[in-house]
Amino acid sequence: MLNALQVVTTVLVGLMVGVEFSVAFVMNRIFNALPEDSDQLARAHGGRMLGRLMPFWYIGSLVLSAIWAVAAWDRSGAGLVVIAGALLIVSVLMSVLLLVPINNRSKTWTPENRPADWKQQSNRWDRYHYARVAVIVAAFTFLAAALV
Repeated sequence: MLNALQVVTTVLVGLMVGVEFSVAFVMNRIFNALPEDSDQLARAHGGRMLGRLMPFWYIGSLVLSAIWAVAAWDRSGAGLVVIAGALLIVSVLMSVLLLVPINNRSKTWTPENRPADWKQQSNRWDRYHYARVAVIVAAFTFLAAALV
């Protein structure tokens, strides 16, 4: 049962890392290259779509990591899982405090109602997102290391 928990947790976090990495380094670059208002419209749509999914994914990853840490407390690698869990807590806090407020505003924007500084706000979100990606990549690395 512990092996299944370890695999499911690692795969779930790994998929989350892949999605967030793709947003940071692929999708946003594609969006930035789109003509006229398409960049802002694509970001708003992505914010709505992923904004519904990601809270469950982040919290689920954190909960599974905590269960793994408790279940494997007396085994080697448990410390690595605790570190990964701590990093996932940091990622959730970063999301709630830094990224979600910007996302909640930007997902409602249209070319007609967006603020004059919409691009600066999008760039700020991108910078925070790069940092969050680094945190969850580190968490994933610790989880993977705990398996071996």
